[in-house]
Amino acid sequence: MNKAMSRILMVSSEAAPFAKTGGLADVLGALPPELNALGDECGVVLPHYGSIDVSDAELVYSGLRVYLGGGFYECNILKKVVRNTPYFFVDHPGLYGRDGFYGDRYGDFGDNHIRYAVLCGAALGIARYLFPTQVFHGHDWQAGLLPLFIKNFVAGDPAFFGAKTVFTIHNLGYQGLLARERLWEAGVEDRFYRSDLLEFRGAASLLKSGIVFSDALTTVSPRYAEEIQTSEYGFGMDGLLRARRGVLRGLLNGCDYEEWDPATDKLIAKNYTAKTLECKAVCKQALLDEVGMGNRMSRPLVGIVSRLASQKGFDLLGGVLDEMLGWRDISMVVLGSGEKDLENLFSGFAAKYPDRMIFWHGFSNRMAHAIEAGSDLFLMPSRYEPCGLNQMYSLKYGTLPVVRATGGLDDTIEGDTGFKFWRFDSWDLAECLRGALAVYADPVRFQRMQVAAMGKDYSWARSAQSYSALYRELLS
Repeated sequence: MNKAMSRILMVSSEAAPFAKTGGLADVLGALPPELNALGDECGVVLPHYGSIDVSDAELVYSGLRVYLGGGFYECNILKKVVRNTPYFFVDHPGLYGRDGFYGDRYGDFGDNHIRYAVLCGAALGIARYLFPTQVFHGHDWQAGLLPLFIKNFVAGDPAFFGAKTVFTIHNLGYQGLLARERLWEAGVEDRFYRSDLLEFRGAASLLKSGIVFSDALTTVSPRYAEEIQTSEYGFGMDGLLRARRGVLRGLLNGCDYEEWDPATDKLIAKNYTAKTLECKAVCKQALLDEVGMGNRMSRPLVGIVSRLASQKGFDLLGGVLDEMLGWRDISMVVLGSGEKDLENLFSGFAAKYPDRMIFWHGFSNRMAHAIEAGSDLFLMPSRYEPCGLNQMYSLKYGTLPVVRATGGLDDTIEGDTGFKFWRFDSWDLAECLRGALAVYADPVRFQRMQVAAMGKDYSWARSAQSYSALYRELLS
């Protein structure tokens, strides 16, 4: 192995294409292969959820015991190589073989702290027996106990000598909280329940464990790394993060251009590039035809593809859509599902303006691609946004983003590639949309911005170089 490179074992609750609910899975599906392409050796540890097909995976370890809470959990380890990257699946049907990753229609699973403590413990077994590891890289609260285990329970073990830990916060709003008296079930002694360790607002936080015990902390964009150190975005952990700012850095997520590139996208009506931008009109017409608005080609079309959550800022639209759909006469296509009040907001306006707005409830990957390719503008008015990926997709497709300047949205959208507003306010959003529509009315200027947007490079190769440098820095 090249001494300048590193052996990294990532631990996560999700990874595309195996298990996905959001951007975390995209990171774990794209970053490890890019690291391996650079010359690092990176593997990934995941739960074997019931929905994951492992029929072609290899059984590489039988009966791995993970000791927690006075007992043990016996797991099998399966291995599957995708894009030159080994993915290790922790197989325990009682813990992971259920409908749903984190919960079901009745809510979160009551033993999630055990399920993900076992995942962390199994990762140590995989490092010991299957994949000798220099850097353990955990993602979000589900991997929060990993650095605690390494620092406190295996520190004297030769198998882990010199090992370093990295912990990435993808979304600080999810903190992995559990009652103090249940910590022992996760293999954590009560001595760790202190205000400077795991205690958080009368509970124990697995996310805080990752923040406290890791050698290095990262977030998924530079701006978000700054924002989470403030009371507005820190979710009560801003003081701790300010105390650890010396090891905290923001590394921007990348975009998977193998899937999201209008020049090669098999899910859109016609492929195009910045040099054949006129072909984008074919995609717009196809989208409008599909949703029953085929006669509105001359009107600006605004697209939304999103989980409908308060974080995403769509409640601002209640004070904006009458103006935009009414006398400004834009068209809008919305794809998503989530919180009922936001679903009702969109379905209400779609009923009020049936010839100008379509709300497609749920998710369709084909439709997501069609909206990215067919829209003129793409709306992301987020309350906060750690990184965001759809704005990167939109740039590549020449679909100019309209975003609130927060987190990764602020880092990736510039004055020549999209439109930004700063205050979380309906009036500011409306003013930003008016500005975007004024530019749309000037075809030469609008196309110039589209070409600039399509020229941006937010590839995972760039992000992987930043992570690789961090690993080498930790090990030097």
